[in-house]
Amino acid sequence: MGIEYASVIDLPRSEVFAWHGRPGALTRLAPPWQPVSPRAESDSLCDGQAVLGLPGGLRWVARHDPGEYDPPRRFVDAVTVDGIGSLPAGLLPWRHTHDFEVVDETRTRVVDRVDAPVPATVLRPMFAYRHRQLADDLAAHARAAGEGFVSRTIAVTGASGLVGSALTAFLSTGGHRVVRLVRHTPRAADERLWDTADPAPDLLDDVDAVVHLAGASIAGRFTEGHKRAIAGSRIGPTRKLAEVAARAAVPVFVSASAIGYYGADRGDEALTERSVRGTGFLADVVEEWEDATAPAAEAGVRVVRVRTGIVQSPRGGTLQLLRPLFTAGLGGRIGNGRQWLSWIGIDDLIDIYHRALWDAELSGAVNAVAPQPVRNAEYTKILARVLHRPALFPVPGFGPALLLGREGNREVASASQRVVPARLAEAGHHFRAPALEPALRHLLGRLAG
Repeated sequence: MGIEYASVIDLPRSEVFAWHGRPGALTRLAPPWQPVSPRAESDSLCDGQAVLGLPGGLRWVARHDPGEYDPPRRFVDAVTVDGIGSLPAGLLPWRHTHDFEVVDETRTRVVDRVDAPVPATVLRPMFAYRHRQLADDLAAHARAAGEGFVSRTIAVTGASGLVGSALTAFLSTGGHRVVRLVRHTPRAADERLWDTADPAPDLLDDVDAVVHLAGASIAGRFTEGHKRAIAGSRIGPTRKLAEVAARAAVPVFVSASAIGYYGADRGDEALTERSVRGTGFLADVVEEWEDATAPAAEAGVRVVRVRTGIVQSPRGGTLQLLRPLFTAGLGGRIGNGRQWLSWIGIDDLIDIYHRALWDAELSGAVNAVAPQPVRNAEYTKILARVLHRPALFPVPGFGPALLLGREGNREVASASQRVVPARLAEAGHHFRAPALEPALRHLLGRLAG
């Protein structure tokens, strides 16, 4: 048993093969719906090994076979399982052959062959995901390279978070050097100590761009302490980092922001980057957060403020919370379901940060949302359909308020913001998944049909 899965990539074989050997490839190819987490990247496709963490303390170890290493034509993994407990014997042995065949000078046929006692119906969604990720990532890097954006050194805060881990993996597979700005004692060569209150003057030396993602989670009951953490982790640290970027004359400073800028409920108004700010706690915080980038902008640094919508990924955010409820048949709309949900797939968000780095015409606020927002009732209907479950249990309007408090419910769970990506549309930006259902099917491994 096993599977063979193939697709054609519109790049030369040498480039496609090289991508697989760069740091971050394992993270970019790991299906987000599976209960695995990349623990160690291979340092060599010839004789290195990659490690995935599994439930129960197990480790999935893919050791590359030096006898089968034939660049840029082939590399082969042999899988073992280490750790506490044991994997069912029926899943081993597992041998994975990666072949790269020349179609012509500009196209490559990528072939994955897995010899393992596992039904093809189990493996096919995984390889469909991997091949689409590979094609989309390589296409994004090719667009950037066409604009001259190659081999940059990029400093990233919040690199271990949901967005940061995906972005750093994406950048490193594109041949860029990532410098992680961390608040603990550095443990690796690519880490630098970042004191958020008093950053070192040389923190951003030899850096070509900064992506600032760090900030306390907004999720939680809106107590005074939680609100202080939300504001305090964003405004002051952003201003200090922007001051360092200004002194170091870093060319580009990309800072996370949020569509909370537009307020909790603007009805059916289509909100663009030119819309006035709304009211409420989050609108106040976002305005101050964005204003904190001023030291960099005033020094001539190109500053991009990425106003992020509701990020879709089974590894975090609302989709991580909703998926088990809907899988159990317990999902449903919130209240009357008419609230607007301005969502963005995790990989489209990564592409927007990437564009902010290479597009010299992009500056100021940019709405990082998909071009097709949906109402809450439509979102729940689509998610239920993708998971082949009913959506029969609407959540009463007062339900989220019991967990988040009245203010938290209004500003987060029951917020209604019809935000559109006007700046990106004007720039002719390409979205991987502009519509919700295809986006969720890709992220959850639920092939159509």
